[in-house]
Amino acid sequence: MSALKLVIFDLDGTLIDTVALFVGAITSVFERVGEPVPEEKAIRSISGLGAQAGVRHIAPGADDARINELIGLYREEYLARATQSMREALFPGALQALNILHGRDEYVLAVATGKPLASTNRVLDAHQVKGLFTSIQTPDTNIAKPDPDMILTAMGIVDVVPEKTIMIGDTTHDMNMSVAAGVKALGVDWGYHQPEELNAAGADMIVRDFDQMINAIDKLLE
Repeated sequence: MSALKLVIFDLDGTLIDTVALFVGAITSVFERVGEPVPEEKAIRSISGLGAQAGVRHIAPGADDARINELIGLYREEYLARATQSMREALFPGALQALNILHGRDEYVLAVATGKPLASTNRVLDAHQVKGLFTSIQTPDTNIAKPDPDMILTAMGIVDVVPEKTIMIGDTTHDMNMSVAAGVKALGVDWGYHQPEELNAAGADMIVRDFDQMINAIDKLLE
């Protein structure tokens, strides 16, 4: 078994600031097609879930054809807004933290996100950070969050035990998948879900900035 430590990052709301973009794109699409517009809290609640599960949650009366229509329109709207505004920024301190962790021999970095693979690659390439990650896990080839599949796949690639693995995220879905996989769960307080929600979902610790994050990872995986 490998002596490495695996640090898995969620993307939206954890490394990348997309809350306003995500909420705005969904709101615009629902308004455009005449669907009841969900409250912002409901929209934020689905971040990280697979597209099908997320849209079904906020459009419970829609049939399969309508769900697929909403997903397609959302992806078009999101990409258009992201391209026009360049608003998919890394959170302050994210790049420095990633570089510090990547520079430590004992750590291996990975991504586990609800984004499709093409969108994930686009964002990571835009920020020139894709090479920092040993693996990138998405619903394209795994069961979506909160199932632990993405974490288990990432662990298998580097042959790391659960005790030496940590999942970092901003949603209850990230915390739930961590608990299901038997790994450490580190929440961040700047994303889609509130700290009290993360604690209730099983977070081992919650941090308020990336400086705290480095110390928290060291402590939870020591």
